[in-house]
Amino acid sequence: MTAPDTTTGTVAARARPSLLHGQSPVVAVVAIGGAIGASARYAASLAWPTQAGGFPWVTFWTNVVGCAVIGVFMVVITETWAAHRLVRPFFGTGVLGGFTTFSTYAVDIRKLVDHSHPGTGLAYLAATLLAALTAVTLAATATRRTLKRRRR
Repeated sequence: MTAPDTTTGTVAARARPSLLHGQSPVVAVVAIGGAIGASARYAASLAWPTQAGGFPWVTFWTNVVGCAVIGVFMVVITETWAAHRLVRPFFGTGVLGGFTTFSTYAVDIRKLVDHSHPGTGLAYLAATLLAALTAVTLAATATRRTLKRRRR
């Protein structure tokens, strides 16, 4: 790209930022991490399939466990460990974002309601939300307390 040089009246080329210093590495590690996390979630769904109209336990526990790990990870990465700039996008956004599946959660609720199981759908909606928020809060709190004890 070129721009006029106001001091000389000529057109000078603008320096482009290096791909290594731009967003390319972040996008790459998020994609790789997402593939790992989504593959783990998919493997769990194959190992423990949900019956039609049944409570989607695999998705429920995937989201709860993923939120607990997010709680631990965010405390460690923000309060304890000065990690490389790509660790957070790789693990937090990529792996854990691919592992947890709130889009499947929404689809599961819709399927339950559409197949005449509105009570199960409502229970799943509330239970997942409460369990996920509780998991991330308890995990973050426990991690902080553990790290505080270890520093003494």
